[in-house]
This record gives sequence, structure tokens and C-alpha cells, in this order.
Amino acid sequence: MPTVEYLNYEVLDDHGWDIEDDDLFEKAADAGLDAEDYGELDVPQGGYILETAEAQGYDWPFSCRAGACANCASILKEGEINMDMQQILSDEEVEEKNVRLTCIGSPETEEVKIVYNAKHLDYLQNRVI
Repeated sequence: MPTVEYLNYEVLDDHGWDIEDDDLFEKAADAGLDAEDYGELDVPQGGYILETAEAQGYDWPFSCRAGACANCASILKEGEINMDMQQILSDEEVEEKNVRLTCIGSPETEEVKIVYNAKHLDYLQNRVI
């Protein structure tokens, strides 16, 4: 079962961290963050990351649940995530900026690291509902 290590984008500013920091997840592990802000999810094979987070009781952002908005956007930092039929992200955002939608995103590798709640990034603002 794939494991997704996650970090809430909103806590980066609070701690003076940058999304490009090489040791971002190590810092998060040592920071004593709440479980909703940092931790790990075991996602069933073929399961969606957002649904798994919700099953754990987490209130992650979403709106359409169909890959047509950027409310559930995350930044893939390690591993691979397959997205079913996303309609909103450009090739550049997926391939170069590593944006993935958690509502239609399933881990493709055993270990994945994401920064979720990335809807706050400037280049995604016009696609948040």
C-alpha cells in the first residue's frame, strides 16, 4: 500500500520554510505539527489521496472532485501520482511545477511526498472556486 507523506502549504510561512527547501519534510517532522498539517497516509492501491485524507478525518480543501478546479492542488515533491482526466492544469504546471490534484490523484510509487493546500500559489489563484 503506497504511503503519502504530506505537509500543509499554509504552515510554510509560519515557520519560514520555502517549498523548494531540500529538507522541507525533515523540518516538518521535527516541528511538532498537528496531524492534519504533517504526517503520513496509507493510500489503498488505486485510491485517491483526498478520499484517504478525509477517511482519516482531515478537512483538506476541495470543491469539484472532478479535476476541473485547483482547490485540491498539491505539489509533488517525491514519487509519482497518476491523475484521472484532469482538465485544469497546463502541461507546464504538471511536468515542470509538479502540480497534482488530490481529488483525482492516486500514488503510483510506494512512497510519495506532497505539499497539499497549494491552491494559494499565485499561478493557481485564477482556478480556485
